[in-house]
Amino acid sequence: MVWSCDWEPAEHKQMHLPDGFLDAKTALLSSGVGVAGVGLALRQVGNSVQSRQMPMLGLGAAFVFAAQMLNFPIAGGTSGHLVGGVLAAILLGPSAAVLVMTCVLIVQCLMFADGGLTALGANVFNMAVVNVVGGYFVFKLLRSVIRMEQHRATVFAAAFAGWFGTVLGAVVCAGELAFSNTVPWSIAFPAMANVHMLVGIGEGLATGLIVLAVLRARPQLVPSGRDAGFTLRSGALGYGLLICLGLTLFVAPFACPWPDSLEAIGARLGLPSQTTAAPLAGYRFPLIGSATVATAVAGAVGTIIAFIAAYALARAVVPVFGAPKKDASTGT
Repeated sequence: MVWSCDWEPAEHKQMHLPDGFLDAKTALLSSGVGVAGVGLALRQVGNSVQSRQMPMLGLGAAFVFAAQMLNFPIAGGTSGHLVGGVLAAILLGPSAAVLVMTCVLIVQCLMFADGGLTALGANVFNMAVVNVVGGYFVFKLLRSVIRMEQHRATVFAAAFAGWFGTVLGAVVCAGELAFSNTVPWSIAFPAMANVHMLVGIGEGLATGLIVLAVLRARPQLVPSGRDAGFTLRSGALGYGLLICLGLTLFVAPFACPWPDSLEAIGARLGLPSQTTAAPLAGYRFPLIGSATVATAVAGAVGTIIAFIAAYALARAVVPVFGAPKKDASTGT
């Protein structure tokens, strides 16, 4: 078995459902539940987030977008990548994480044809609701019952929750494929669960290590029992955005080009995938001859758009749902 990648620029097709995998009833049902979950998150964020905390949602979206471009090799010629939903929930709170993931998924769908338009609601449900809420619930549960030093318990709980959230989202996706009569449950469940148990190991390790680094550098960014206890100085936000851009400019173009787990399963099972048009489809910026440079520029553009989308959504939501509150940073 060969574990090295041919380091050509990858198309970075993430583990998103494309058009053609789900029938109309399943797409509509999952979209309805996903919209309800996002609506609850909007109200919670509007009631809890202060103005000085809004840029953190943008930074969270930028990091998740950049991280999802960094495919790593898995057994059998497939690749995986950090989903980031559980990590965002731990650092930002579950409601903010739902909005962050939703913004990322919308940008990926509309700008990069990453995930089908008719399957957007299902992708939001699977990755922005199920992955985030399920993983965060496990994180809170484990952190409360593990008998060890608090920081160690937090890191261990974060790692396991990252793994669990990935597998849970994959199982729900398998259920949607079976409910659509696209693939029988007896085939969809083991195909999705087995490979995502491996992908989840990478997710768990990355989540645990990032949480550990945050705990050592800025422990106040891991809120205890609050849905929105996050804030950073403007300078730190700038450095964070530069890091995200650095990932997309200098690392993402050399990510493993192997197909991701869902894409590989779809090809193996002959699922009727359809491709939709998008301005930066395939994570390639047009009119650039070099595939490496085209991927880097497209990733940087997507990172900036994801930041703006999440920040703008937070700015729009708070006046609508939020009651006037005293901002500790201004005293007003």
